[in-house]
Amino acid sequence: MSGQANSLRAILLALGANFAIFVSKLVAALITGSGAMLAEAVHSLADCGNQGLLLLGMRQAHRPASDEYPLGWGRALYFWSFLVAILLFSVGGMFSIYEGIHKLNHPEPLKWPWLAIGVLAFGVVAESISMRGCLTEVNKARDGRSLWRWFHETRSSELLVIFGEDLAALFGLCVALVAVLATMITGNLLYDAIGTIVIGALLMVVSIAVASEVKDLLIGQGVEPKRREALIAFINARPEVDVVLNLITLQMGPDVMVAVKARMAPAPDQSSLIQAINSVEHAMKTQFPDIRWSFFEPDIAD
Repeated sequence: MSGQANSLRAILLALGANFAIFVSKLVAALITGSGAMLAEAVHSLADCGNQGLLLLGMRQAHRPASDEYPLGWGRALYFWSFLVAILLFSVGGMFSIYEGIHKLNHPEPLKWPWLAIGVLAFGVVAESISMRGCLTEVNKARDGRSLWRWFHETRSSELLVIFGEDLAALFGLCVALVAVLATMITGNLLYDAIGTIVIGALLMVVSIAVASEVKDLLIGQGVEPKRREALIAFINARPEVDVVLNLITLQMGPDVMVAVKARMAPAPDQSSLIQAINSVEHAMKTQFPDIRWSFFEPDIAD
């Protein structure tokens, strides 16, 4: 769950950075006539498409529930996030490795290397701004946890994808900058080819890690562990409840479904018991506003 993080802001920052990099690469390609730089421009444009898919997923996630989709469209966001991770793997990672191997077998001299360095340096600055904005939102959500633990526990697939994409893009640009500089200084084209392969491998590792986390959400994960503990503690603290016997949660994109089985405090009659349950559910949804559906079962044992 993303807490108070603004995933939309992170996506728009990434979209702005990728579009700015696309424009810079396109201008460089038009000036130099470089086919490689034009291919890089198309690559950055494809990255913009990834952010577009995440925005589409966020929009679909807010479609209202219906008889056909009784729990709404929240998990549509996970589908589009998973698709972006796969595209990052195939279009980004595999293409870069192929390009690197092609350069190893058919080395070509660098054209306009200083222009390439300028474009890469601008890309590093743009991606750094995007990464800083993403980390600002991630820090709101991770609540003191390490980045590694947040990465495994977060239920915000769109923020997870943007974080992975920004991280891979920033490191990839730095590797590319070092590879181009090394090639210029030494005149050895091997550095450029190896740098391209390293970038591809990095993209594939990040995309596999992101896809693995989003896959768990597609299958059906509950809320984050700390959130679940807080929910159980809240219900147990209610005077209407004796003890929570079982709690099932299901993350549905931005919304949550909760099913509670609890032993209730003694009630004089059935009407009082129903009122007590309604009171607990109302308080629970007030305290945890992302809970959209709640099912409450009074019982004496699990």
